[in-house]
Amino acid sequence: MRFADAFIHTLREDPAEAELVSHKLMLRAGMIQKLASGIYNYLPLGLRVIRKIEAIIRDEMAACGATELLMPAVIPSELWQESGRWSYYGPELLRLRDRKQNEFCIGPTHEEVIVDVARHGVRSYRDLPTTLYQIQSKFRDEVRPRYGLMRAREFIMKDAYSFHANEASLDATYWRMHQAYTRIFHRCGLDFRPVEADSGTIGGDVTHEFHVLADSGEDTIASCDACDYAANIEKAAHRDDGHVADVPDNAPVPEEVATPGKKSIEDVCAFLNARASDAIKLLVYDVNDGEYLVAVCIRGDQEINEAKLRGLLSADSVAIPDDADLAARTGLAVGFLGAHSLDRSCVREVIADWSVRGMTDCIAGANKPDAHVRHIYPARDLRIDRWADVGFVSEGESCPRCENGALRLRRGIEVGQVFKLGRKYAAPMHLSFLNEKGEQELVTMGCYGIGVGRTAAAAIEQHHDADGIIWPVGIAPYTVALLSLDPGNDEVRSVCARLHDELEQRDIDVLLDDREERPGVKFKDADLIGFPVRIVVGGRKVKGGTVEVRQRAGRTVEEVAFDKVADHVVTIVTSPGAI
Repeated sequence: MRFADAFIHTLREDPAEAELVSHKLMLRAGMIQKLASGIYNYLPLGLRVIRKIEAIIRDEMAACGATELLMPAVIPSELWQESGRWSYYGPELLRLRDRKQNEFCIGPTHEEVIVDVARHGVRSYRDLPTTLYQIQSKFRDEVRPRYGLMRAREFIMKDAYSFHANEASLDATYWRMHQAYTRIFHRCGLDFRPVEADSGTIGGDVTHEFHVLADSGEDTIASCDACDYAANIEKAAHRDDGHVADVPDNAPVPEEVATPGKKSIEDVCAFLNARASDAIKLLVYDVNDGEYLVAVCIRGDQEINEAKLRGLLSADSVAIPDDADLAARTGLAVGFLGAHSLDRSCVREVIADWSVRGMTDCIAGANKPDAHVRHIYPARDLRIDRWADVGFVSEGESCPRCENGALRLRRGIEVGQVFKLGRKYAAPMHLSFLNEKGEQELVTMGCYGIGVGRTAAAAIEQHHDADGIIWPVGIAPYTVALLSLDPGNDEVRSVCARLHDELEQRDIDVLLDDREERPGVKFKDADLIGFPVRIVVGGRKVKGGTVEVRQRAGRTVEEVAFDKVADHVVTIVTSPGAI
């Protein structure tokens, strides 16, 4: 392919709208083009990267025995109503009506549709297990689309779904997919980590996310420095030492103190000359959009992990009501809430984080305006219905899985996730099969997704320098940039044509830059776009029978004879150290 024919238009300056490196470089390298907020055109270079990632995915899915299909992007509301998600998925679901006023949505994910597909194809245990997947555009109406392909509203996703007669069969496929994802991201040249995670709106009990390690990542992952434990910060567990602080015989009794206008932990502790770790914070949560309320308390210097709370309650949603709503529904003194002397008639239960168990001589809200209580000893003074791990882990704390490790926090970009869905969708949508005894039984499901565009963006976040992108070989738009420094020279033109053809015959993607441009422009474009290998053909070296071969990663430069170039490039791109 010639540069002039490839529809490549690069920019010299960073676009004002772009914040992340990947967003800046994909725009500057002419890979994507903004159409609307969170919606992008994939230009030819960007599409080639996407297709390379898709080819790797298809290869590994075939190795897993998965079969590809393609489902519609527009989904009738009836399917989502069957599963129960139509009413609570939220504003990210783009809903629309056709001319007959039938309701539809643009698919953010396809669990409902694939269940409907399976209802027409799965009849008996002989049809199981089976795995189907697609690679297709999704749409989620993000409240703040940003960072280019990292958090777009429309995005390309690989979603696979497996169907099983029992949990043992699901478990085998789940870990087979886990291994396939490991191979996929290795082949994409990424430094990544699979971590335990929360299943969110997709559902299911067991799930792992795959995170590309990068300082720009939106997610925090916790990993042990001594064992293989790793989890998303929303899932990462505390070690349960079971310790409950004793109450000394001479411990002071609870005492109410005036705290006029002091509502926040910071203000109360400053007023009473105490530390935030000496206070017990209590928040009231609305569960399942008005179904019931729970009170949750935690040490004052820590925050409640709502993903853990939602999982603990097996709830679809948990949210803190606004002050006026909470006061109207409960009559509680908002801003002065405390687990001591709380009116429990308005909450279903009081849950306390493990961090509260080890506290002594604490401060808590008095449940009346402008007042708090001090000298609280949880073992003596609090009536807790349930103790649970509902807080976030912190750097350096003990690993929950091994004896000697400590947790380290790093930033990550989520590029894939695998779920054990169980019967979450099969039950409400009546997906069943005839078992060996001739009885109807619900199908058990798994779900496996990869963000294709996000994977491309994550690769750039991990592989770039001041001059541009450094593409891993497996997903580069072209493996080799062949630069002609003297397009009008017949000998240079002949050598370029020969090298181009020889490399393509060896299945090496080549982009020939024979534009009438200064060498500096060609060098800058090649570095910006990030071709793994650059071959420079110039007049003086051509006369000596050599060309310059430069590797983008490491910037290694060598002079190579014409007849050795193809072999040399193949050696570079197939070496174990090639990214």
